[in-house]
Amino acid sequence: MLENLPLFVSIVFILATILTLLLVFWTVKNSTSLKVRGYASGILVALVIWLIIQGVLTLNNVYSAFPNFFPPTILLFGILPALITVLILFVSKTGQRFMDSLMLTNLTCIHLVRIPVELVLYWLFLNKFIPELMTFEGRNFDIIAGLTAPIVIYFGLIKSGVKTKVVLLWNVICLGLLLNIVVNAFLSAPSPVQKFAFDQPNIAILHFPFSWLPTFIVPVVLLSHLISIRKLINSRG
Repeated sequence: MLENLPLFVSIVFILATILTLLLVFWTVKNSTSLKVRGYASGILVALVIWLIIQGVLTLNNVYSAFPNFFPPTILLFGILPALITVLILFVSKTGQRFMDSLMLTNLTCIHLVRIPVELVLYWLFLNKFIPELMTFEGRNFDIIAGLTAPIVIYFGLIKSGVKTKVVLLWNVICLGLLLNIVVNAFLSAPSPVQKFAFDQPNIAILHFPFSWLPTFIVPVVLLSHLISIRKLINSRG
């Protein structure tokens, strides 16, 4: 836990994590496939177990105790397994059928979570647990994705049908925004490859509950973009 951090910051972030969890459940539950809808509860349980595992690892200082270890322990035990899961979904026929059954509207709603996350990052910066470059006052413009998601949902997906080019462009741009902050956050965290923010490094993600950001929320947001882009490209074919 981060010392002297106002309690409300952690509470808001935990609520944002729960929101992400519920949005994933809702997305699967609204699948066009009856079989996939049946997986919703199991996926929810699996994700809760994953969050518990990440919480235990973080509270036992597995991520924060070895800043000079390479590759970083959070990458090995938190981020890499999530990315492997994403890869499996894309290369397997079962995963492809699963992704194809998810609705674009639900997938786009997931990006609403980026609004509270960006507010939390700003508060963490004010309390000197992450650098300014990770906020909307620095190099992080990810909040734009969250703020524009309702507009895209209504005008790009609901009103007058799906506007494929517009929604595809939005997903590509917002994926770029996500990758931008991911790279800056990784290079600002204490590790042998740190390049930025030596005076105020990104230590928050190595502590509970903020380790859930790179190990859960970011992979979910990334996956929602990739699935949407895949669906939109396929729909044009």
